[in-house]
Amino acid sequence: MSAKKTVFLTGATGSMGSAGLRELCKNLDKYHLVLLVRPSAKNREMLQPYAELAAVKIVWGDLNNYEDIKACVQIADIVLHVAAFVSPEADYYPELAMQINYGSTCKIIKAIKECQTIKPIKLVYIGTIAQTGDRMPPIHWGRVGDPIKPSIHDYYAVSKVAAERAVIESGLKYWVSLRQTGIFAKHMCEIQDGIIFHNCLNNVLEYVSDDDSGVLLSHVCEDLPEEFWGHIYNIGGGKATRLSAYQLYSTMFGMLGITKLENALEANWFATRNFHGQFYLDSDKLEDFLHFRSHDAKYLWDIYENLNKRALKIAKIITKLPGGEKLVGNGIKSNFKKLAKTGHGTLSWLEQNNLEFIEPFFISREQQELIPLMKDFKPYANYQEVIHIEHGYDESKPLQELCLADIKKAASFRGGKCLAQEMVTGDWMQKLSFSCAFGHSFLASPKLILEGGHWCPECERTSWNYHELAKRSEFFAGVWYPLHKTNEPSKEYPKIVNELAYS
Repeated sequence: MSAKKTVFLTGATGSMGSAGLRELCKNLDKYHLVLLVRPSAKNREMLQPYAELAAVKIVWGDLNNYEDIKACVQIADIVLHVAAFVSPEADYYPELAMQINYGSTCKIIKAIKECQTIKPIKLVYIGTIAQTGDRMPPIHWGRVGDPIKPSIHDYYAVSKVAAERAVIESGLKYWVSLRQTGIFAKHMCEIQDGIIFHNCLNNVLEYVSDDDSGVLLSHVCEDLPEEFWGHIYNIGGGKATRLSAYQLYSTMFGMLGITKLENALEANWFATRNFHGQFYLDSDKLEDFLHFRSHDAKYLWDIYENLNKRALKIAKIITKLPGGEKLVGNGIKSNFKKLAKTGHGTLSWLEQNNLEFIEPFFISREQQELIPLMKDFKPYANYQEVIHIEHGYDESKPLQELCLADIKKAASFRGGKCLAQEMVTGDWMQKLSFSCAFGHSFLASPKLILEGGHWCPECERTSWNYHELAKRSEFFAGVWYPLHKTNEPSKEYPKIVNELAYS
């Protein structure tokens, strides 16, 4: 029998991490587990059932402390880096988001490099769909290699973009970046924050359940073929988990007996762009390796029902009475309107005339005022139509035949240049010299640019300057102009934090 593997798991108290912990604990004959967890009372209580398991070692520490990370990495065979400081909290504390999400990733990479002299240590990094930002219809189908485009003011996404770049360019032999999507979980049904109105009614997500995400984390620890490593994959639950926000609300409120959404919500509370989400053209690739899918959207409806059994039972009785649907709906509507007026809620921006947020999410106050009432709102219907985003090189060419001419063509398609004079044919990890349309020079691998969809790090860390970028980059224009008019005002939004201080 082969020796047990030691798995170092971060984020063991989050939705995905805790599901992974449960799954891995089903196979303690195969694994030793090491968990790095903040020593809060909540975390200690949550992990108490695992504390007495001989195969589970809990290190009470901090992802911001390199020595804590190194102590875990040095005994690991594989690192599952799931932990992240996520939205909506990350929207309020962008510096902390960068410190945790980017900083901890750099520390893990450093520790692996220092500790892998005896044995190779594998890194599984969990990225996010938020890295590719707004993909509203008609460009709602996407794949790895599409432009990196974190939505304006989304510092969670900004921090994850920087972290994924660090992983891809780390020089590690065994790494993989798995971009997580929206997760069907209890937490999804309990969010009480204005961020829910950032998710446009016509926006889509190909979700995955927390349980299936846990299975994914367990299966990625198995002996996988060499060709799995060194790539970026989209995590998605497949066709049965694809939903628009409109469909999601219609189903949830339908379970209460509300047949008309206008009785519970107003369409003009919801942004019309600048969130994130897409259906995937390539999520089956990861399923073919890890075989983790078992749930469909019913999984979410069951969670919602279990959390609200009494309320659902009462609401179904009331909504059958004359005027009952409006009565129940008015209560819901009042609560949702209060949420929309809090913190980063859309109605709070409008009340304060906060153009820094109104313009990215609505284009203008005038455009927001044109949004019809919910009773007149027509949801998008042509979700099956696929518009492919061009990547600017011959993708039918075998990867081992990729040459400098291909890279130069791709760079030109992005509005820049590849300055390298030579390249080893087929070497996707060789760092080459580039310049972007704004004159910034940088080094990057073909892997980062062509498979990852990344481009100029200086542009990424400085600001959101998307309208000007789209004018110069045919690649970026493919995900910008379908959702924006060419004559829209060009505005640059400086970023208040970047990764340079957290390496």
